[in-house]
Amino acid sequence: MTVRRVVPNIQSESVEESREFYGLLGFEEVMNHGWIMTLASRSNPAAQASFMSSDRTAPVIPDMSVEVEDVDAAYAAMRESGAEIVHPLQDEEWGVRRFFVRDPNGRVVNVLGHR
Repeated sequence: MTVRRVVPNIQSESVEESREFYGLLGFEEVMNHGWIMTLASRSNPAAQASFMSSDRTAPVIPDMSVEVEDVDAAYAAMRESGAEIVHPLQDEEWGVRRFFVRDPNGRVVNVLGHR
């Protein structure tokens, strides 16, 4: 399994303030869908954090996102292991294929791949 990036997801109603605060540390906005905004480091674009007020198509806000090379293989592995699937595998209109799974600590992980 190849991991491309890991992004913490922070539940927030203070998106503008978060952009300004993390901007002081060298982050800039790289994506904003209104309900989720992602900031990335100017010097290291793989260093990212997302701020979410809700999730547009899922019942919960995930604690972190893990982008993998093959999301279908990751989904099959998680189902086979008996892990709790919180949100089923599906294609999203913003260009990702994803599912949510609960880790052993009770945290919800958004596992995704770009289409």
